[in-house]
Amino acid sequence: MTQRLRPSPTLLRLLGTAPLLFGTTLHAYAAEEPVKPAKEPIQKVEIKGAAETYDARRNDTATKIVVTQEEILKNGDTTIGEVLKRLPGITVGGVQGRGGDIRMRGLGSGYTQIMLNGEPAPAGFSLDSLSPDMIERIEVMRAATAEFSTQAIAGGINIVLKKAIVTAQREVKVGVQDDNGKLGTNTTFQISDRKGPVSYAVGGGVTYGKFNRPAEIITTGTNPAGVQNLSRRTEQTSQGSFEALNLSPRININLSPNDIVTSQSFINVNRFRGDTDEHVNTLQGKLPRYSATSVDIDSKVALLRTDLTWTRKLAGGAKLEVKGGANYNKRATDAPTLQYFANNVLAVDRLVTSDSTDKGFTTTGKYSTPLFEGHALATGWDAGYSKRDEDRIQRESSPIGAPVANLDQVYSADVQRLALYAQDEWTVTDRWSVYFGLRWEGIETTSEGNDYAPVSNKSSVWSPLFQTLWKLPGSKSDQVRLGISRTYKAPGVNSLIPRRFASNNNTATSPDQTGNPLLKPELAWGLDLAFEHYLPGGGLMTASTFVRRIKDITRQQVALIDGLYVSRPVNAGTANTRGIELEAKLPLRSMYPKAPAIEMRANLSRNWSDLDSVPGPNNRLDQQTPVSGTVGADWKLDTLPLTLGGSFSFQSGGPVRVSEKQYAYSIPKRSLDLYGLWKFTPKTQLRVAVANALHQDNYTESTFVEATGALRDGTLTPTTAVVRALLEMKF
Repeated sequence: MTQRLRPSPTLLRLLGTAPLLFGTTLHAYAAEEPVKPAKEPIQKVEIKGAAETYDARRNDTATKIVVTQEEILKNGDTTIGEVLKRLPGITVGGVQGRGGDIRMRGLGSGYTQIMLNGEPAPAGFSLDSLSPDMIERIEVMRAATAEFSTQAIAGGINIVLKKAIVTAQREVKVGVQDDNGKLGTNTTFQISDRKGPVSYAVGGGVTYGKFNRPAEIITTGTNPAGVQNLSRRTEQTSQGSFEALNLSPRININLSPNDIVTSQSFINVNRFRGDTDEHVNTLQGKLPRYSATSVDIDSKVALLRTDLTWTRKLAGGAKLEVKGGANYNKRATDAPTLQYFANNVLAVDRLVTSDSTDKGFTTTGKYSTPLFEGHALATGWDAGYSKRDEDRIQRESSPIGAPVANLDQVYSADVQRLALYAQDEWTVTDRWSVYFGLRWEGIETTSEGNDYAPVSNKSSVWSPLFQTLWKLPGSKSDQVRLGISRTYKAPGVNSLIPRRFASNNNTATSPDQTGNPLLKPELAWGLDLAFEHYLPGGGLMTASTFVRRIKDITRQQVALIDGLYVSRPVNAGTANTRGIELEAKLPLRSMYPKAPAIEMRANLSRNWSDLDSVPGPNNRLDQQTPVSGTVGADWKLDTLPLTLGGSFSFQSGGPVRVSEKQYAYSIPKRSLDLYGLWKFTPKTQLRVAVANALHQDNYTESTFVEATGALRDGTLTPTTAVVRALLEMKF
């Protein structure tokens, strides 16, 4: 099915109101005389700001943690998830050492907003597609602000690609890694220069790797009396390769002292090939539908994101910034599958080919001005339109005449969003500042397909926001923060579309999947409170707490429909979540000048939650991680050009009651990462790292209990330590 990429009249009408809301501002701008050079006092302030490093975490009224490029690259990580897992309050789902969904406050399922250069990440975007070398900084925002999307109940993470172009730079990094005997390579480069009014930077990289990932699934069943009546052991082997190419070009053009045009793009092309074999050995009870499955997957993905930004400096310190962007993502997958009955009898030969395309555009605008003494006012808009087209063609045959199903599934989905906001940061005194924000955000999702009725879902939310920073009297080191926010989580496209995805062996713990077009957004009120104590030399100690009350929680519900188990998302009640986060950084020399150049760091988070529609105990929200923490140290030797460091991360697990009939369990996860950096010359250095050094086995469990008995699936996944070496050269 092919449809033109066009916004609906609803979005056009909404966009048409933006000039009216900002008409006064733009009219004032159009009536201005050509901007004169800034007066001398303003020039002095700007020069001082460039000479001294501004500490955004300490001095911004809106709370945030800023991770610099030096910290991002320190451990020799190859993915952003490995960087983020060491930060306070952030955990990574999935198997340790392999990446997964990024969670703040232990919450997944979209409660954490992931942004790229301040905008929600485009459809199809994966953090794993970004090389850490391409990133200038990472901003972790515990409380929402009006400028960014308030779809951030747990918080937001903004990935800022490299922007600064100060001097000419030529840098190449060549790396190799070993993962369970499988070799891989990773090569990145950075080129930047300035010629007159034009400056440019190009970063990129090529990655290649292989993997071999076995797993074992243990299935047991009991009757209503608790007597075991089913026992299966399933052996899985998955091996293959992946390769990726990414580029990030950026061009700045100074049209005049007050006008700058910037073009920034991100391109990623990758291919994944993998073979997965599954063999089920039934020791007791009924045989499954298929006793063996073999799947070969060949997936190709191309992603393009490009932005064009115009920045205009106005009189009186005001500034206007307008940005337009476009994104394109195409994925093509072939998955030939063989399924066997018992005794290796080939039952079904299936070929599934799927093609999906996501394309869209975004536009943002921001006008900021010192309204009057002590006030920094900003207003703006954030709009976007995206369209997904997907075809899934399934062809089956059977050499023994088993039932087959040939499917032609075609669907499209449109997502339109518009947000308008205003915010004011008021410096009441030199020790007290206040932030006020108000954001309206609306989303409309429509979809149609050849195997379901058309779907339409609209939602909109007003988000009042308040934050304040108070530097305690009589102290240069102590300050308190308070934030109150209204945030939400809109249902995603896949959660709304009532397409049915069949499971190979349908059971209560491995059900079919479908969406729910009647889902409503989850709405939350939140309170954040923090105390911060800053030490000399960059050290700090902080303690923070948060509370969220979330209405219309979305959770997965499994039901038996027409003889098959089906899982679909539903709105189910209200949840309360709360937590405490502690963080400390201690450079030893800031306290003891003769101590080694060691910086100690540690963080600890404790989270609680409960869902009123699920009986307790352990009715945690979205399998929330109760306890997580990291302890690490970096040691820069004085007598050798060597830096050593490492970090130990912990995530607790435990039992969770997902619904009245569903239970889950996961073991605590432990991860140890080590690195060493040897500087041969100021421009050449070698970095060696060991990730997941403990290579702890991962274990998860899913249980479904009903009147006819209980079914339990336990998955044991071995992990491996990954050794990396990276040679870094500047020219």
